Amino acid sequence: MVEKILLIDDEPGLLQMVNTLLMKEGFKNVFTAETGGEAIKLIKEIKIDLIVLDVMLPDMDGFELCKRIREETTAPIIFLTARTSDLDKVTGLIIGGDDYLEKPFNPMELVARVKAHLRRQSFFNANAARKNEVYDFGRFSLNVNEGEVIVDGKKIKCPLKEFELLEFFCKYPNQVFSVSALYERVWGESCIGNERTVMVHISRLREKIERNPQQPEFIINVRGFGYKLIST
Repeated sequence: MVEKILLIDDEPGLLQMVNTLLMKEGFKNVFTAETGGEAIKLIKEIKIDLIVLDVMLPDMDGFELCKRIREETTAPIIFLTARTSDLDKVTGLIIGGDDYLEKPFNPMELVARVKAHLRRQSFFNANAARKNEVYDFGRFSLNVNEGEVIVDGKKIKCPLKEFELLEFFCKYPNQVFSVSALYERVWGESCIGNERTVMVHISRLREKIERNPQQPEFIINVRGFGYKLIST
């Protein structure tokens, strides 16, 4: 497999274990970093396709590193964390993460999630290359072919999962979807236990496309039913 994966963790044993496992699964381009500084240097030098990021690093907080990574790439980020509070999980998603696993974790589950994110990214890229869909909602527009979101005439950075969620809303404007339906359609798996993930991604989209995220004009909540994108 040609995808380039970056593992960021300050535990050499864990890095070696995950690296070996991914190599056995056919991933030949696995890079490792034990500090945030090393990670940023690699990301600037190499086009990374997916990142596995530990929250606890010796030189900087993983959440802060995530923000810096998002300045360089929209590649999916899977957080590894020994923190189990909902606040930590939500924080990771809000600042740009796409998924998370709690330590200790099942190595095969990590591999499965890596494959799932890369598969969806590959599917998204392949479809984008065949399409020339542009959705224009006045204040913002979404260009599927270019993988771009434009807000008030300016291109904004939008990680893959946020882009896919917004694209789904754009395809079905004025239709209400439950949280579970959104997760199953965009993430491609059962929503059980992942409701908060959808709501966090919606919050992140509102921060990007709404004039006032606290009083949304586009992505609104229909109490008791779910969410919909308003098209006037």
